[in-house]
Amino acid sequence: MGLKTLSLLTGASISATGGTAMAFTDDGVTIQNGVHLIVPATADYRLRESATAKFRPPVLQSDGSYARDKKSISFNVPILLASGKIANNVIRVEREVHPELSAAAAANLNKIAAQLLTDADTDNFWGAGSVS
Repeated sequence: MGLKTLSLLTGASISATGGTAMAFTDDGVTIQNGVHLIVPATADYRLRESATAKFRPPVLQSDGSYARDKKSISFNVPILLASGKIANNVIRVEREVHPELSAAAAANLNKIAAQLLTDADTDNFWGAGSVS
């Protein structure tokens, strides 16, 4: 199956199992309304994985309505290329919701996002860019 036959679960339980824990720590880089984290266990500073989380709160508009909030997290994995240069590989997750959306509905959006990254229906898209 592929994107054109995409099927996702609403209200799903999502969990990661196996693997090895990657511990992060705050490295003191200033991020407005956010935090910058690194994986200190990576010895080579140039190749250290990092994550950046940012939050923009909902804002009251001039007409009395509210704009959506915005939350984003990016994860950067640098690699050393054969040429000696460093390439940064990034995954970014971003969510914007209106303040009136229930907490349960917002949490369900997160679970749907996790499926978009890991569901078998999206494997060919992530692997080869196939939109079939």
